[in-house]
Amino acid sequence: MKIIVCGAGQVGFNIAKQLSEQGSDVTVIDQSAELVRKISDSLDVQGLVGHASDPYMLEKANATDADLIVAVTISDEVNMVACQVAHSLFQVPTKIARIRNQSYLKNKWADLFNRDNMPIDVIISPEKEVAEALARRMQLPGAFNMMPFVDDRVRVIGMELDENCPVVNTPLRQLTELFPKLQTSVLAIYRKGRMFLPSSADQMEVGDEVYVAVDSSRTERTMSVFGHEEKEARRVVIIGGGNVGFYLARSLEENDSKVNLKIVEMDPNRAEKIALNLDRSLVINGDALSREILTEVNVSEAETLVAVADDDEVNILTSLLAKREGCERAIALINNPVYGTLTGSLGVDVALDPRETTVSSILRHIRRGRIRDLYSVREGQAEIIEAEVIEGSEVVGQKISQMKLKGEIRIGIVIRGDDCLIPTGDTRFEPGDRVVLLSLFGAVSKVEKLFSARSTYF
Repeated sequence: MKIIVCGAGQVGFNIAKQLSEQGSDVTVIDQSAELVRKISDSLDVQGLVGHASDPYMLEKANATDADLIVAVTISDEVNMVACQVAHSLFQVPTKIARIRNQSYLKNKWADLFNRDNMPIDVIISPEKEVAEALARRMQLPGAFNMMPFVDDRVRVIGMELDENCPVVNTPLRQLTELFPKLQTSVLAIYRKGRMFLPSSADQMEVGDEVYVAVDSSRTERTMSVFGHEEKEARRVVIIGGGNVGFYLARSLEENDSKVNLKIVEMDPNRAEKIALNLDRSLVINGDALSREILTEVNVSEAETLVAVADDDEVNILTSLLAKREGCERAIALINNPVYGTLTGSLGVDVALDPRETTVSSILRHIRRGRIRDLYSVREGQAEIIEAEVIEGSEVVGQKISQMKLKGEIRIGIVIRGDDCLIPTGDTRFEPGDRVVLLSLFGAVSKVEKLFSARSTYF
């Protein structure tokens, strides 16, 4: 697959990294010679210095033969024009653009991005997607991640296990014996910086971070079995009234009538603007690192603080101050991956990396085979995937035990009609099945192959 990535920033770098390491031919264009040099030195990609929407640069990047262009520069306009040029001059089949300015995405301008005007196939809106990811984490206070699949019939929940977890030091095969109606499957364990797919004989340990696939109707029971019975927050403080903070607040207002919500925003004009566009939230203009402001929002009584300011240091420090004052849980938006590795030891309960959310959004539109949805986790160490079984695909009629998954792919749950199945080695796939699985990074191409129609079928 030949792919052009416009933009060598953090998102562009991570997209190029994942795609190149999985065998795609990737070319990256950016105006910054420093960023291009960094990406060329670090990855097996071609780096070009220039303007991403310049026809000459796209021609130099062999756009004529490209299968896909992903435009993720810092400029919405450059991203849009790059896609337009790629379509009009080079007939690139698939065009993905990151667009932050919500004015472009209003319903009244819905025709802007059709094939007759500006032919962009997929639009990524990072701030909205990050806000949605935060809202999902807030639904399950005991989880550091929650990913819905199959129209939310299945959830994959990431949880850290502590000494209160009833199932630590228990072989996984005994989970079904102890809780026969639980309808869960442990997909992976992250331990001491390494992710692995456990066997039935493996045991979970205190401090492990586990990814568990569960029938959504049994979410609460599953959380309890894994030692988490925290209640959903009703008193919430949001630090930062930018796009992410605003979208999160609006989502909470629309979906949770009982939430008591306060927002702290440093810029007075921005504070006034979001106050006018929210119905039930109290917006306070001030510095979140000020003890007086934290006292004013009564952070000591808050159940959750969500720090989404534009500054990682502010997010981390505010979270730590809030926890010291008595706030039960702190969620921080962290852009710098160096900080992300430190937040747990500092006391931040959940650190959300916005790059991971954006990369997941792009990858789900790139993956081949009948991939319906996916989330990239642990800086690309694994992907949690929803795939559909189609007639003629390699998996039809096969037992899972025959598929030679080699400890790299773990099947979690199969949705068949109205049934939710926890598969065994004897489970055979049927056309129409929706399969939720976890694949380690190096095996993603195998997942694509397994769930694609064989050429001989046609």
